Amino acid sequence: MAGETPVEALTRQQASAELARLSKAIAAADKAYHQLDAPEISDAEYDALKRRNAAIESRFPDLKRADSPSENVGAAPAEGFSKVRHRVRMLSLANAFENEEITEFDARVRRYLGLAEDAPLTYTAEPKIDGLSLSLRFEDGRLVQAATRGNGETGENVTANARTIADIPDRLTGAPAVLEVRGEVYMGHDDFETLNARQAESGDKTFANPRNAAAGSLRQLDPRITENRPLRFFAYGWGELSEPLATTQLGAINRLAELGFPTNPLTTRCDGPDEMVMHYRMIEERRATLDYDIDGVVYKVDDLALQARLGFRSTTPRWAIAHKFPAELAWTRLEKIEIQVGRTGALSPVARLHPVTVGGVVVSNATLHNEDYISGRDAKGNAIRDGKDIREGDWVQVYRAGDVIPKVADVDLSKRPKDAKPFAFPRICPECGSDAIREEGDAVRRCTGGLICPAQAVEKLKHFVSRAAFDIEGLGAKQVEQFYRDGWIREPADIFTLQERFGRGMQQLKNREGWGEKSAKNLFEAIEEKRQIPLDRLIFALGIRHVGESAADLLARFYVSWDRFFHAMSSATVGEGPEWARLTAIDGVGPVMATSLVTTFHQPAERASIERLVRYLTVEDAVPRGAVDSPLAGKTVVFTGSLEKMTRAEAKARAEALGARVSGSVSARTDLVVAGPGAGSKARQAEKLGIEMIDEDGWLNLVGDA
Repeated sequence: MAGETPVEALTRQQASAELARLSKAIAAADKAYHQLDAPEISDAEYDALKRRNAAIESRFPDLKRADSPSENVGAAPAEGFSKVRHRVRMLSLANAFENEEITEFDARVRRYLGLAEDAPLTYTAEPKIDGLSLSLRFEDGRLVQAATRGNGETGENVTANARTIADIPDRLTGAPAVLEVRGEVYMGHDDFETLNARQAESGDKTFANPRNAAAGSLRQLDPRITENRPLRFFAYGWGELSEPLATTQLGAINRLAELGFPTNPLTTRCDGPDEMVMHYRMIEERRATLDYDIDGVVYKVDDLALQARLGFRSTTPRWAIAHKFPAELAWTRLEKIEIQVGRTGALSPVARLHPVTVGGVVVSNATLHNEDYISGRDAKGNAIRDGKDIREGDWVQVYRAGDVIPKVADVDLSKRPKDAKPFAFPRICPECGSDAIREEGDAVRRCTGGLICPAQAVEKLKHFVSRAAFDIEGLGAKQVEQFYRDGWIREPADIFTLQERFGRGMQQLKNREGWGEKSAKNLFEAIEEKRQIPLDRLIFALGIRHVGESAADLLARFYVSWDRFFHAMSSATVGEGPEWARLTAIDGVGPVMATSLVTTFHQPAERASIERLVRYLTVEDAVPRGAVDSPLAGKTVVFTGSLEKMTRAEAKARAEALGARVSGSVSARTDLVVAGPGAGSKARQAEKLGIEMIDEDGWLNLVGDA
C-alpha cells in the first residue's frame, strides 16, 4: 500500500510494531467478514495485508506473534446459533496472485512428493465462488446437520436454514453411511437484484453484494426468512467419510453430482501449470458473464492418495491453492458531486462519472459515503487515501469487486485540474433549505426539515406504501411521486382522503395519463381495504429511523395495542422515567432505537401527522406468536446468568415462538425469570418481588420440544 515502508527496509523494531498493527487490522477484517457479513475493506486490500504479514514473518521468523493471522482461519462463530465442532477441520487456502506463483506451487508439490519435473502430475481447476462455506453432514442418507465454517474448528449450526435451500437434498440414495459434503452457499446476480429491489420496496436494508446477501440470508435465526431468499449451493469437497467417494478429486466431484449435488460445470482437469493458467484466463474472461460472483480459481492435486501424503500446514492444505483475480478497477473522470436526501434526512454524496466499464459493467455513478470520505479522512479523523480529498473534475479510480454500488477508491493528483476546488459539503438541505446537522458520533449529516422537506416526504410516502408496510395495490413509488408533485398527497393521511377530496375522485384520476376508469376504481378500493392494518405494519410504515420490520414486530408484540404503544411513546422521556425504562428493557430495543422512537412522538409536526393518519384507520392488536395454549403465551420472561445448554439467542427465539415477550430487566410486570449460574441483581430483584424463578433445566422442561 502507498506510504508503507518496504518489508526489506524495516528494522526489527519497526517489524515488530508492524506485525502488531497487521494482526489487529486482519482480526477486525475477519470479524467484519465472517461474523457480521459486512466487510469493511475489499478482498484486494485484505489480501495485501495478509501478504505483507507473511513477508515480514518470513524475514523475521522469531518475531512471529502468538496471535499471528497466518495461524488463523476465518473468525470465531457469531452469537445466536448453537456451536458445531467440525470432525474434520474446514481450512482456508493459500493464495497466489501471479502466474509464477502457480509454477512455484507445482514445484513445491513435486519436491514434497519427490517427483521429477517431467513426472505426470494432474490437478483440478474450478472457479472460487464468493459465498459462504457450508458443511452438510448426512448419516444413512439423511441430512442431520449443516454448519458454517466459523473459525475452521467450530462453526454455527444452521441446519434448519440449510433445509430450505432447494439445491441441498434432504435425503440421498447410494451415499456412504457418513458423508460430510463441503460447498459454497451463494446468490445469483439476477436473484440478488430482485431481492435488493424487494428489500428497498419494503423499506428493509439492502445488501452491498451477493456474498453479503447470501451470508446474511443463511445466518437468520428465523428459517422462514432464509426460505424466502434465493440461495444456491455448489458442492466442491467433503469432510468426514465412512468410505471413499473416488480415487481422484474430479472423480469425487462427479460422484457428488451423481448423488444430486450441484457442482460447478467449469471444473476441469489440468496437466501442469501451463494448462492451469490457461484455464484461469478462460474463466477470467467469462467472469463478467457468469450469474454468480467468483474471485479466483482453485487448483487441487487430483490424485487423492497424493493429497493424503501432502497433508496440511497449520491452516492450509499443501495440495491446493487459490489463484486470485486482481481487484476490478478503472480510472475515469468525476464530473460532478451531487447530494441526495433520503427518507431519514441523510445527505448522501454521489459521484457522477464519465461512463466507464468496470468488471464488465458500465458504471456512471459511485458512492462517496459521507463528507469525511470526500475530505480524505475516516470517522475518527485518520487519513485515508494518504489524505487525498476528492474534487469535481478529478481523475478517480473506481472500485467494484462485485458490489452493486461502485466506490471511488483513489485520486490521481497529477491529473487534477488547476481550478479544482475542495468540495464544500452542504450545511443546508439542498431540497428544503433546512439546517443539515451532524450529531456527535454520527458519520452522516441529516436534514432537520422532517415532513417539510420534499425529498424526505416523498421517500417516507414511498416507504409507507411499500410491501412490508401498507402495500396498497396500484400506489407504488412512481404514483407517489406523481401524486406528491401534483399536490394530491403530502402525508400518509392524505391517501385515505384522496377519494373524498376529489368528489369521489374518479373523474380527475381517470383522466390522467396512465389511468383509466378501471385502474382508478381499483386504486380507491385498494385504499379502502388498507384502512384496517395490523399494529406491526403500522409501526413499520411510520418510517421511524432504526425501526425496521423486526423491531416493529417486537414493539407490537410487547405493547399489543396502538393505544398502549402511542401512550408509551408519547409519555416517555429520553433517558429517564418508568416508560423509558420499560421501553429499553425490551430485549432487542437499545437506547438508540428508543431515542428515535420517543423523539419522533415528541415532535409536534410528526405527532400531529401520525394522529391525523390514525383517525382513518382501524389498527388490529398484535397476536402473540405460538400456540394460544402455550404456557408462555402473553407472559414476560427475563433470562439472567449463564445458559449452558443453548445460547441466549436460541432461548429468546424459543420463548418468542411460544408467545412470550422477552425483557432485559425485572419489574413488577415480569412473569418468569430463568436464572443460570452467575445470576445476580436480576435474580435478587425477582426474589424481592416474588416472581417465579426457574433454572435452565426447568426452562427446558417447560418449553419441551417447542
